[in-house]
Amino acid sequence: MSLDKLAGEIKAMAEAEAKAVTDEAAAEAKRIADEAKDKVSEYREEAIANATRTCDQIAVESIAAARQRNQKTLLVARRAELDATWEEVLSRASSADMKGRENVLKSLLSQASEEAPSGMILKPVKTDSDFLSKNSSGFEIGDEVEGLGGFVLEDADGSVLMDYRFEGRLRESWDDRLGEVSSILFGE
Repeated sequence: MSLDKLAGEIKAMAEAEAKAVTDEAAAEAKRIADEAKDKVSEYREEAIANATRTCDQIAVESIAAARQRNQKTLLVARRAELDATWEEVLSRASSADMKGRENVLKSLLSQASEEAPSGMILKPVKTDSDFLSKNSSGFEIGDEVEGLGGFVLEDADGSVLMDYRFEGRLRESWDDRLGEVSSILFGE
């Protein structure tokens, strides 16, 4: 065979082998690129799913936090309204012009007469001092005490004290009826 022919065959074989290697490299590059696209797509979908879950969780938590803030605001407002109502009750009870004051005092005197041992000293609240001095038969009148109204009974040595002042009675009644008060104020 001639050298030219041999060189042509070697060249043709080298070109064929180069084409085969190039085609194989191109196919491998395409496979790698497709695999990379699949991985990117998979990572992208996973990232979107995670972001969606996180977003949903944040939305739920934000709504719960907003509800909690609203409930707290409502409770604070209700507490303020209850406190204002309590202050109004105390203010009215401390007024010397309170409607029915004398009847309340008579009732407390009657109860004290039944409950108290003899020899007790009646110590009136200043507001009710005159009325109690005139209507407290059976009790010695002592010094005035602080309070919204009513009186205390104390034995001679100060060891026994019976409290018939308005604030104690009001506090018990308020505590007993707080549910009713809330229902009236807030319509529940």
